[in-house]
Amino acid sequence: MEPLMLKKNDYLDYSNSPDQFTGGINMIPITTQKGEFKVYTKRVGNNPRIKVLLLHGGPGATHELWECFDGYLPYEGIEYIYYDQLGSHYSEQPSGEELWTIDRFVDEVEQVRKALDLNKDNFFLLGQSWGGILAMEYALAHQENLKGLVISNMMADVKAYNKYAKEVLGPQMPDEVFKEILQIEENKDFENPRYEELLMTHHYTEHVLRMPLDKWPNSIMRTFANLNQEVYVYMQGPSEFGITGGATLEEWDRTKDLPKISVPTLTIGGTHDTMDPKHMEWMAGEVQNGHYLHCPDGSHLSQYDDQKTYINGIVKFLKDVDSGEF
Repeated sequence: MEPLMLKKNDYLDYSNSPDQFTGGINMIPITTQKGEFKVYTKRVGNNPRIKVLLLHGGPGATHELWECFDGYLPYEGIEYIYYDQLGSHYSEQPSGEELWTIDRFVDEVEQVRKALDLNKDNFFLLGQSWGGILAMEYALAHQENLKGLVISNMMADVKAYNKYAKEVLGPQMPDEVFKEILQIEENKDFENPRYEELLMTHHYTEHVLRMPLDKWPNSIMRTFANLNQEVYVYMQGPSEFGITGGATLEEWDRTKDLPKISVPTLTIGGTHDTMDPKHMEWMAGEVQNGHYLHCPDGSHLSQYDDQKTYINGIVKFLKDVDSGEF
């Protein structure tokens, strides 16, 4: 057998690739009022015109909830970037309530954008749940840097979300179950194992991810296991049935500011979502250039329980914006 002999011109040149030694992983330094910390990013694919930065929910969850994209987006030629926000599992996790503010997270996203050389010619921002809040806030502050925006499974008004949870989703439970959950919350007995048991059985598997708990994907189980409770409780609150308890997001409302968003925008909601799909459809009509994607079988994590609708819709949006058809 003859040995394989490569000539100089047979080699592919990766000398200018930012990922040649890192496998796409880049720990980006972020400057904050408490000093410099590093956040995790990982680039998958290479498309000079479509680069999607993924904003996970929580706050304090991880990029792992997006891992289902690996089975689809590479085949569509779409570049996407996993990213753990400061405080999340794969990034540094400093303590300090002054770090957990919307404005600081927006500044962090802007620092990540610059480090990754994203700009209006290629930069798409996709945020889900809390990540949708962050995506809206980033667009309102820096939309000149965006090519397109996706707001997934998030309403523009926390009080409207709380109202939907208590007046629409709650009454769908058996009366005795809903009353028990409300009593536990009133007693602030959030560490009671009964609270998690009731929510998992009657809320999470109905409205967060519509699968039996033993069928939940490993990526989602890791996301929950790796959740930073300090960040989550401070910003979202201890309740799993709304954002309350004096959390920093409790008064958040951007409904009046949606018309300021001019970049192409896709909002996504699911029939069984924890968020009101009618509100998310309304949001698409409030921004200047919006479209709504409805996932008829989807819940809060529609990328898993209505995967075909969700991913096909996102791919179409990205390609339509890139081609000028949106």
